[in-house]
Amino acid sequence: MQVEITDVSGKSIEGPVLLDIIVIDQNDNRPIFREGPYIGHIMEGSPTGSTVMRMMAFDADDPGTDNALLRYNILKQTPDKPSPNMFFIDPEKGDIVTVVSPALLDRETMENPKYELIIEAKDMGGLDVGLTGTATATIVIDDKNDHPPEFTKKEFQATVKEGVTGVIVNLTVEDRDDPATGAWRAVYTIINGNPGQSFEIQTNPKTNEGMLSVVKPLDYEISAFHTLLIKVENEDPLVPDIAYGPSSTATVQITVLDVNEGPVFHPDPMTVTKQENIPIGSVVLTVNATDPDTLQHQTIRYSVYKDPAGWLEINPTNGTIVTTAVLDRESPYVHNNIYTALFLAIDSGNPPATGTGTLRITLEDVNDNAPDIYPTLAKVCDDTKDLRVVVLGASDKDLHPNTDPFKFELSKQSGPDKVWKITKINNTHAQVSLLQNLKKANYNIPILVTDSGKPPLTNNTELKVQVCSCKKSKMDCSAADALHINMTLILLFSLISLFCL
Repeated sequence: MQVEITDVSGKSIEGPVLLDIIVIDQNDNRPIFREGPYIGHIMEGSPTGSTVMRMMAFDADDPGTDNALLRYNILKQTPDKPSPNMFFIDPEKGDIVTVVSPALLDRETMENPKYELIIEAKDMGGLDVGLTGTATATIVIDDKNDHPPEFTKKEFQATVKEGVTGVIVNLTVEDRDDPATGAWRAVYTIINGNPGQSFEIQTNPKTNEGMLSVVKPLDYEISAFHTLLIKVENEDPLVPDIAYGPSSTATVQITVLDVNEGPVFHPDPMTVTKQENIPIGSVVLTVNATDPDTLQHQTIRYSVYKDPAGWLEINPTNGTIVTTAVLDRESPYVHNNIYTALFLAIDSGNPPATGTGTLRITLEDVNDNAPDIYPTLAKVCDDTKDLRVVVLGASDKDLHPNTDPFKFELSKQSGPDKVWKITKINNTHAQVSLLQNLKKANYNIPILVTDSGKPPLTNNTELKVQVCSCKKSKMDCSAADALHINMTLILLFSLISLFCL
């Protein structure tokens, strides 16, 4: 600022001159820890003098004076074991370091692996006249994997029924490391006795137990006893100076209990090929089922389980299957030419056990179905100029070569009644035509259709033709009530029918 001297009249005597005012700092601000919470971590077994964390306080006084010159001190340590002076703080830098030997910095022997330190920061270079501020520093002793897991006993026992899967025994271990870390979590391995991979072991994440399971059913007749050698390790590796010992391995003795198992068909499914229409009582197959319980010397009896069409029976003693009805490939119970039946094999155990076998019979076709024609009714106008009456089609339930090409025939006509003609269109269809217009009436035309089987089969079917009056594009068949049929055709039709029988 500037000052000036004047007399009573206001006349300047001296100045103006620059005047500097220096404000001397007063120690009126305490040190403040303003970056908390302060949490540090140190690994157990760390060497003496290992740095844990740094504590820094702030003082608002003049940093160029002792008013802001801070010194640090530990006021209190909780807990105070195994030593009341586990840590030291650098008075000037605020670095907290360990001051005990690595052996005392052992997490597993501590009452609580967490320490709380009351840290004091004092200004005036730590003199008694200085102002103070405090903060709490939390120091966590972190675990390292310095304790291997150990089985609670050297040998475990388990019992399991053959054919059953699932957990059979829980293996217990002890580990002094922190349960929240990979230094505690166990990993189990079967190192011997599991060549067929029938067993599997997983870790229970809550209890750290090893859950030993059967994943492939065991067979009593192959082996009634199994001995497994199992080792346990941690997820994290052990520290270099620690190794897994004998207690980190154990044996499991497993006893397999015999269960009465059902007989097994060989092969399954069983397949055979037969012609349809073979004589009743024909042998289809002799089945073979064996009992897995070879040490029990049981007998086996057979029975029919599912025979949808009721065509088969089985000898209960020797397993021979014979027909009790005619096998029909065209039956609705046959799918893709295959008839399927199921049979049971029942042993003499107490209680008895049952096995199921599948028989698949492939049926070969024989010419046992005469062809059918369609349609069997046709209508035509009495004054039509187009004498074509109807296109007939034929179908046959049999398979080639017992089906088409079909042969279509019209019974021979004589005299003035030769008014119909049938002409082949292709292998499955023919055209029926008039040779002349007819008067209004109903006519029954005998049609013969023959398949290509060896020997062939012929079907005799009457085609009903209604000759109707047609006026103004309307067909009236109501008066076509007189049935006109040539007697010669009737006689010929009858003779042909008898001949074909």
